[in-house]
Amino acid sequence: MRYVAIGDSFTEGVGDERPDGTPRGWADLVAEGLAVGLGETVHYANLAVRGRLLEPIATTQLDVALALSPAPTLLTLNGGGNDMMRPGVDLARLVRLTEQAVRRCVAAGVRLVLLSGADPSQRLPFGRTVHRRGEVLTAAIAKVAERHDVLLVDAFNDVEVRRAEYWSPDRLHLNAAGHRRVASLVLKALGHTTEAHAVDPGPVARRSLVAETRYYREHVLPWVNRRIRGISSGDDATGKHPDWVPVEARPRV
Repeated sequence: MRYVAIGDSFTEGVGDERPDGTPRGWADLVAEGLAVGLGETVHYANLAVRGRLLEPIATTQLDVALALSPAPTLLTLNGGGNDMMRPGVDLARLVRLTEQAVRRCVAAGVRLVLLSGADPSQRLPFGRTVHRRGEVLTAAIAKVAERHDVLLVDAFNDVEVRRAEYWSPDRLHLNAAGHRRVASLVLKALGHTTEAHAVDPGPVARRSLVAETRYYREHVLPWVNRRIRGISSGDDATGKHPDWVPVEARPRV
């Protein structure tokens, strides 16, 4: 098993940081779960970079993924979340980019898993717009997956992961529990016996003016400032595992 993941911050693992500050995330957990489930070492690469739009994911990252030696046997693809946050996004173009990537993977004989990202819209500014775009894009990608007989893991319509307990303070990225939830959905879809990770609901948090002001100051305004300046948090970043790394089959604890 040689598994490569491509995508943006969702696949890089932002929000699920190790003690040293490096991101882990659902794709790392999937690699670990595959190794345990198969009882063998899995070779794993992760080319995802935070802030990436779908086009460089479906072209540049996919180029690198398919050029890995030895070739991958499994590839996960997610993208479009950053595109949907921008005004005037062309959803039909995102679908075309995805379908082109699907065709390339099928032609290369690589097993492909498409993922729709989890839905963050309930607590975001302009969340209704993001949700509406996500609904349209996810439905269209589901049709692409059906046409080409590839697997789709639909995290966008997973109601459980929409709860606040699964999200980081920025309300845009999953936290450790959220990434565990997505990993369990992927592993289950791949046929590995696992229960979908869930956390007990806590008390409903009330949004105070002080908390909302802090949220906008610490998370929304820096994001707006980056958009105005035309920069991305991942401009100078590269994939965390650009080549194969071994993931050993360690027993679950």
